[in-house]
Amino acid sequence: MRNLEAKFRLASLADARRRALAIGYTYRDTLRQRDTFFRVARGKLKLREEGGKGSLIHYGRIATSSLQLSNYEIVPVADPENTRAILAAALGVVAVVRKERVLLTRANVRLHLDRVEGLGEFGELEAVVAEGDDPEDSRASIDETLTALGISADELIDVSYFELAAHASPRE
Repeated sequence: MRNLEAKFRLASLADARRRALAIGYTYRDTLRQRDTFFRVARGKLKLREEGGKGSLIHYGRIATSSLQLSNYEIVPVADPENTRAILAAALGVVAVVRKERVLLTRANVRLHLDRVEGLGEFGELEAVVAEGDDPEDSRASIDETLTALGISADELIDVSYFELAAHASPRE
């Protein structure tokens, strides 16, 4: 699977939500997530835990100007707690990211409004790119949303929460 994404700091999650709803985004859910990132040779590997469920996600990113193109695979995990312990013992933990995420959607674009523990407030846009589609076809929708949120290209962050959180020691 692939998506085109942009990440940015926000001054106000409430203001960003209001602006997104005004241009047609729909509220879907509020999620509490714990992402544990493991040491791997290629790409990034994280175990996402939310609501007692888990998913193992492996991804890599390619910069396409100010946006990032991600290739990713997701596998459901039946026992996230034991999976986390086994992967931590075998691979080592790089970082743990805890966040509260408000999920909004419009067409193929997901807008995440995140309050990340220890890091602050962020927005993340992900345009899901169907197999065979050109990722650039989603750029206009992302650009429109960034403009509505008052985010300029020079405010985009080209690293993930993984890199931002890696400077802090892993927490359980």
